[in-house]
Amino acid sequence: MKLSVLDLVPVRTDQSSADALAATLSLAKVADELGYERYWLAEHHNMPAVGSTNPPVLISLVAGVTERIRVGSGGVMLPNHAPLVVAEQFSLLEAAFPGRIDLGIGRAPGTDPVTSWALRHGAGGVSDDAVNRFPEYLDNIVAMMAPEGVGLMAGGRQHVLHATPSAASVAELWLLGSSDYSARLAAEKGLPYVFAHHFAGNGTDTKAMIELYRSTFRPSELLSEPKTFLTVNASVAETSEEADRQALPQLLTMLKLRTGQPLTAQPSIEEAEKTEIPEAHQGLIDTMRGRWIIGSAEYAKARLAGMAEEYGVDEVMVNPVGSAYEGTDPRTAPAREETLRLLAN
Repeated sequence: MKLSVLDLVPVRTDQSSADALAATLSLAKVADELGYERYWLAEHHNMPAVGSTNPPVLISLVAGVTERIRVGSGGVMLPNHAPLVVAEQFSLLEAAFPGRIDLGIGRAPGTDPVTSWALRHGAGGVSDDAVNRFPEYLDNIVAMMAPEGVGLMAGGRQHVLHATPSAASVAELWLLGSSDYSARLAAEKGLPYVFAHHFAGNGTDTKAMIELYRSTFRPSELLSEPKTFLTVNASVAETSEEADRQALPQLLTMLKLRTGQPLTAQPSIEEAEKTEIPEAHQGLIDTMRGRWIIGSAEYAKARLAGMAEEYGVDEVMVNPVGSAYEGTDPRTAPAREETLRLLAN
């Protein structure tokens, strides 16, 4: 089974954005050295605990400090961007790091409604119906990244658009999702598909989404048969008790997100342990714990192997969620690195 990494560039209460980025680059080097398959960076905006606002910029930084691991977006939220811009960005990344770039694309806004408006309209933006035109935009990106480009009629003449002047290779395109919409669309277009198990609602049937994709898949020029994996949150330590302590800050952050509370930077482990969880919310915490992988290396490996068998995948992407104790070097994320090391070893 292949293991990969998803990184949201978490920002703790003791970190600046620069500190969080330094910790991410260190984590990426660890993943590269340990033989992980991919390192993907998410797109979220205007969130105090998440620093991954711009996947193409982060990808270039991570690819520049690693040697062999594939680096990509998990994902670019396409309705926030003009397709040509995305195609240009990832064509340049593929030119700089040939054979190592993944373009994972999603449909969610990745932010609150006000920030979403600013992204799409604040500087000219993209069209009002960007979400409804998602399949069309997806096709545009595939065509623009191809070496032959795509022809557009304008002013009675045909203009050819190329994402980069002379492409020698193309970034691998993946469709991301946490609902049946993305599963159906990926199958219809013959694209690789990733199910966001780490973020999907507690009532979402992961197995049903993956089976829907497989059963309705149509071969394409890009892919002859279904190709899929899933993502999962993980906190792995020497003992299950320690793994649970390290996961608590992220559990509390997700609780705030799920219950509409004001978001803050990720607390330290000590800060989290001082937080009183309302009785009405304990069930939600317990449900999230059940979907995440929290425990010792032996437990975590067994859970990962079980998930791979249950969902019929040969790759799982882990989002290492462990926070840090007070006094930790802010430019490091030792708990997240430990999760990767224990899983790999």
